[in-house]
Amino acid sequence: MRLSTRRIAVRVGNISHQTVATWLRRRKFSLRSNVKRLAGSSHPDRDRQFKLIRKSRTRFLNAGWPVLSVDAKNAELIGDYKNPGRKWEAPGEAELVKTHDFKTKATIKAIPYGIYDIGRNEGHVEVGTSRNTGRFAVDAIRSWWYRKGKNRYPGTPRLGIECDGGGSNGHRPWLWKRQMQKLSDDTGLIITIHHYPPGASKWNPVEHRLLGVIARNWAAIPLRDKETLMSLLRGTETTTGLGVTARWNDRTYKTGEKVTKDEKEALNFKRHDAMPLWNYTFYPRK
Repeated sequence: MRLSTRRIAVRVGNISHQTVATWLRRRKFSLRSNVKRLAGSSHPDRDRQFKLIRKSRTRFLNAGWPVLSVDAKNAELIGDYKNPGRKWEAPGEAELVKTHDFKTKATIKAIPYGIYDIGRNEGHVEVGTSRNTGRFAVDAIRSWWYRKGKNRYPGTPRLGIECDGGGSNGHRPWLWKRQMQKLSDDTGLIITIHHYPPGASKWNPVEHRLLGVIARNWAAIPLRDKETLMSLLRGTETTTGLGVTARWNDRTYKTGEKVTKDEKEALNFKRHDAMPLWNYTFYPRK
């Protein structure tokens, strides 16, 4: 049973709850919230996977092949909604937004999918308005390839991708694998995937080198319309030279899309000997 100062006062008798509060403060008690510090047990293969990712990244970059770090950012509501953070304002110039984040049928939900080119320190964001599915994730990478990657890396035979172990680009969904195979077929690229271990997504470079920078750039600025959001994305930069491009994707993506047994068997991909669930490579089907 939770004991408030009022309940303690009733139990003790003949004292007020203010007296109980004063007594607690004198003894250095105070109202506190939970503190997130317990990371929990890490996966036993976590360090080994980190080493595999670093080794593969170094190999690709030394060969001049592209390595992408990818992940989806939390969905953003487009309209007069509060955006977390603070910014400098002149007196009386505070942004006015709705008191509640209640969505209507007209509310647009934007899903930014971040793609960070590790070797070139460049970012691309595909902004979807439907669902964050495996098809959407691969479409975002496809968009990057045809708009930037193909020109940045002419003649490259391979592409490396680092991503989280869950979500639309997780190591379990077959939709992600089926669409990645189609991307390999269409581009002729040999595509190697490395997933970060559970609970280790914050070490994925896209998180702090792109998505975190975007969040700071538009902190406390309401994303009132599509134009504002896209402008803020494209205006994101850092002193280290980060540049960001963005593309609006209003295609509809359905959830629950199934991959048949025949489609799974037709995939031309090879799981690596080390950590096969988290590391695998797709080869174009002739």
